[in-house]
Amino acid sequence: MTDIAPPASGASAPNGRSAPASFAAAPAADARGAESAHSSVPLPVSPLRAPGLPSAEALALARAPRREIELAVVRGTTPDIDALIGWEFRGINATPPGAPPIARLAGIQKFVKGMFRADDGRVLGYNCPVVQNALDGRWQTRPSDAEPRRFGFYTVAQVDPTRRDNEYLHALLLDYGKGGNAAWDITRGLRDYLVQVDADNPDLLLGKAYAAVGPGRVPVGYFVLERWRRAPGRPAAPSRR
Repeated sequence: MTDIAPPASGASAPNGRSAPASFAAAPAADARGAESAHSSVPLPVSPLRAPGLPSAEALALARAPRREIELAVVRGTTPDIDALIGWEFRGINATPPGAPPIARLAGIQKFVKGMFRADDGRVLGYNCPVVQNALDGRWQTRPSDAEPRRFGFYTVAQVDPTRRDNEYLHALLLDYGKGGNAAWDITRGLRDYLVQVDADNPDLLLGKAYAAVGPGRVPVGYFVLERWRRAPGRPAAPSRR
């Protein structure tokens, strides 16, 4: 691999607000990356974490008080969609102090999300189940890292201020209702907003999940994503439903 400069923010235009200091990453002085087979955007490997392990920033954000996590969402910037394509991200469902450990008890505290571009031009994403080992341990997709199970598909797009799901205009919307999931699939009702925590660090993302109940939207919780690896192959896009 050859040394490259970190990418410019591009579409990740700051919204005029900086990330909370406790979650802001230091600039990468010696970032390394590779050209993606799916995107021409070079991406750095963060020096703040050991390969395969979550960074201290990601773990701190997943355990932060609810008020601080919400502030990080509000102050976040818009992720560059092209910088997400072809990658998988380690995911942690946040458990703020005092909140019941529902995600851990349900076996979904750790997960993986991936993004890809479908043949029709849409940007889609998926989820993968993960071995629920120590939170600061390595991520291992099931049934294997080489062939992970992919489910819970969603579209990835800028938030449309004229549509129902427009809670955070500076976020990307992950819409499971448009991902081609079966009508009986419980994930079909999810709507996630995704922001970049620090405008200078495209590796750390923060999401807020809602459940669509008729015309209403019920907050479900927060989750943290951190760039993990190139996706092992591109999944077939689910049919539109």
